[in-house]
Amino acid sequence: MFTEERLDRILQILQAEGMVKVKDLSALFQVTEDCIRKDLKSLENAGKLKRTYGGALLSQDYPLKRDVIDRRDTNIEKKMLIAQKAFDLISGNETIFLDISTTNIMVADLLAKSHKRVTVVTNMIDIMQTLAVNPSIVAIGTGGIMYHTVNGFMGAAAIEIIKQYSFDRAFIGTCGLDLTDNSITTLGVEDGLTKRAAIASSRHKYLVMEKDKFYFNDSYKFAHFDDIDGIITDSSPDEATCKKLYSAGVTIL
Repeated sequence: MFTEERLDRILQILQAEGMVKVKDLSALFQVTEDCIRKDLKSLENAGKLKRTYGGALLSQDYPLKRDVIDRRDTNIEKKMLIAQKAFDLISGNETIFLDISTTNIMVADLLAKSHKRVTVVTNMIDIMQTLAVNPSIVAIGTGGIMYHTVNGFMGAAAIEIIKQYSFDRAFIGTCGLDLTDNSITTLGVEDGLTKRAAIASSRHKYLVMEKDKFYFNDSYKFAHFDDIDGIITDSSPDEATCKKLYSAGVTIL
């Protein structure tokens, strides 16, 4: 098979499955893993994909849709599954933190429809609005500088409020993981520092993320695997990734 044919086939697999792994492509095409890595680098340079640890994702998968409005209608079934798992962890009379996350909007909706009496601190306006219908829930907004793309608050003022609380649980959104150094990533420094403050103020810390995000990382590293207790996801990642997380004491839920 010629190189161009192999590149076209890799893109076809990506379109069908959303991600590829170097070792699988090496076996499929009967070429070395170094050869596949060169193929993936070539496709990345052409803007066709985003290379990740051990493989690649389609370039449009993450994180093109950065505005909350754009992201609310994507992966709804997966996010609902994650939200239900998060909701089930929450007990009555707890104080929790819901980070900026379209999945956490769904967690808030489940809480608003429930009989659980909880206190919820959040830096996302959508979550505040969702919780407002239930008088049994004490909803506290952090305030601070408003970022329109996420419809929420980030930065120093929000962090100062977060630091005043002791949360039973925090549910943190993320853009993905960097498996090369066991770090957790997001879009930028203001979001990252705000998430870090919530983690530091919580007894139990969970990421809420779809499976695809195990194989993507963004620009700012706000925490490492050993800073969190669990990852709530729609489906477990590959065995090697699971082992890395388990060795760091992270439970996959």
